[in-house]
Amino acid sequence: MIHSLFAVYYREMLIMRRRLTRLVPSWSVSPLLYLIAFGYAMGKHVEIDGHSYMEFLIPGLIAMNSMTQSFAIASEINIARFYWHIFEEIQAAPVSDFSYVAGEVLAGITRAFLSTCVILILGLMFGVTLSCNLLFWLAILLNSFVFASLAVGLAMLVKSHGDQVLLTSFVITPMAFLGGTFFPLENFPEWGQRLVYILPITHAAQAIRSASFGNIPPISSYLVLFFTGCIFFFISVLCVKKAKD
Repeated sequence: MIHSLFAVYYREMLIMRRRLTRLVPSWSVSPLLYLIAFGYAMGKHVEIDGHSYMEFLIPGLIAMNSMTQSFAIASEINIARFYWHIFEEIQAAPVSDFSYVAGEVLAGITRAFLSTCVILILGLMFGVTLSCNLLFWLAILLNSFVFASLAVGLAMLVKSHGDQVLLTSFVITPMAFLGGTFFPLENFPEWGQRLVYILPITHAAQAIRSASFGNIPPISSYLVLFFTGCIFFFISVLCVKKAKD
């Protein structure tokens, strides 16, 4: 099982290595625009809980980017399914459903970690240094685990690459803007706060931001992310099994 898991992961890493010179600039453009437009131009004189808006914004961007980049593994899976027919070869190979999902999820997590490093470097360019402690990286790990697991399951359900784009627009984009990435959740009305706390990205942004400021995040955020990721992972295994049938 370990060998088949590594084979799936290694394949994704080979593809990413070949595209890395294009991926790194693409990981940089959107965060850089957010930092310039929101953090520097609009939030230059804004403080939130004793921190500058730039310091508030960067952990939110890390939460959002680790979500989108881990979820982006779905696009790689669909390209392999619909254009290269790699999934058919995996069906014929001695690769268990669990190993396939685990390999793809691990690839999504790797993408998320690399994109996080890009944002941290951009933050240093704007004079912002965060506390990159163990709790900080654990929150990113769990956040990317949640959305990489979700990505694999949804990739097995869609019928075309266009359907995947539609899912990203209706699932990922709303969470990116409503999960406390750009503004404090206290600005929402009470009913809105209760609603956004259903979203895993809200707990990820809260944990990443708290840890990056050197505080201890609430354990509930980590538990929500962990159990949500496990549920999505189990569902993805079932979806892969169904796609093989």
